[in-house]
Amino acid sequence: MARGGKIENMNAISPAAIGDVKQYMLTLGRQARAAARELARASTASKNAALFVMAAAIRRDATRLMTANAQDIASARAAGKDAAFIDRLTLSAKSVEAMAAGLEQVALLTDPIGEVTEVREQPSGIKVGRMRVPLGVVGIIYESRPNVTADAAALCLKSGNACILRGGSESVHSNVAIAACVSEGLRTAGLPEGAVQVVATPDRAAVGELLTMTEYVDIVVPRGGKSLIERIMAESRIPMIKHLDGVCHVYIDDSADLEKAVKIADNAKTQRYGTCNTMETLLVAESVAPKVLPRLAKIYIDKGVELRGDERSRGLVPQMEKAAEEDWYTEYLAPVLSVRVVKGLDEAMEHIARYGSQHTDAIVTEDRAHAERFIREVDSSSVIVNASTRFADGFEYGLGAEIGISTDKLHARGPVGLEGLTSQKYVVFGDGHVRK
Repeated sequence: MARGGKIENMNAISPAAIGDVKQYMLTLGRQARAAARELARASTASKNAALFVMAAAIRRDATRLMTANAQDIASARAAGKDAAFIDRLTLSAKSVEAMAAGLEQVALLTDPIGEVTEVREQPSGIKVGRMRVPLGVVGIIYESRPNVTADAAALCLKSGNACILRGGSESVHSNVAIAACVSEGLRTAGLPEGAVQVVATPDRAAVGELLTMTEYVDIVVPRGGKSLIERIMAESRIPMIKHLDGVCHVYIDDSADLEKAVKIADNAKTQRYGTCNTMETLLVAESVAPKVLPRLAKIYIDKGVELRGDERSRGLVPQMEKAAEEDWYTEYLAPVLSVRVVKGLDEAMEHIARYGSQHTDAIVTEDRAHAERFIREVDSSSVIVNASTRFADGFEYGLGAEIGISTDKLHARGPVGLEGLTSQKYVVFGDGHVRK
């Protein structure tokens, strides 16, 4: 806590040292607000320097991070968490390197803060433009992905925002270990350590406190399962950037290159099961279904994917289970796939409009007119032509990392990177002008 006017490094406080959760969260909020004011005027050079030191510290401490992560994994397994949960929780040498690389990529991105655009001279003689500015303090609530700690720290720092990070209790050891690397970067670059603070207590009351701290927190970003996001939607008094479900579709059009279709539909489902951009429903045009669906079914079945299909799909692949109505709405986050044969493009888009979650949807087609209709008419935050839904990700979109995916239509939509963490204000330039 803050003592004698000095701001402490809250990332160094152990969970055991935390007493009153409300007071603890208010201290985090006050320190974040003070840090946000400093970050708003921080130079691009100092922010980048901090990010490069963070990346170096993560690489240096890779073994320590994975050791801390092993504690979390052991606890999760003891608590009976499923394979998809363990997959999201696990840090490997590859994912630790990806965290470090993500920090460096964000450092290399153009700093949006302070950019003035759209300057126009008005009839009165004044010049009016718009300046990009930070949001202020961002509260991020996430579950079992420790890499979010580094991604969120990087994006918030580069966009001039302070952040309060509340990871899941299952990943507390991993998050605290990563936070130590983040604090080292901030300290080395001469930036306030209150700029990135990890909530060290697993007490669920901390989330409730964070959601009511309107004086200190400007926006909340939930990243996690449906139950977490529903809770935050119900309780938050602070605006949010969010998505609720990732019911993603791949539609194989009647003019698709079937070799591309097989490769894309396989990757979209089986490259990784527990992510929000994984395909959950496969739609296939009836004219190509007899050629492509049995091939894909064999791939899926060989990989242990359970298939649930409509009547036409089951006629082509008898091993499929019968799909229930609720299957079309379901984000499985598991090796389960819903399959439907449709008449063509219109029926595919009608299905997506009815059952989709406006997250990510893809079409495989060689018909340019069909591709253009799909990207214009499908109302999702990412619409993809001839590529896997797994590309719907901030890193893959060149954002360096992402704070989350937004399916909202106001402020930010899709993977939220630096620009999504900023706002704009009007700036006016005059030379003694007065209004007549």
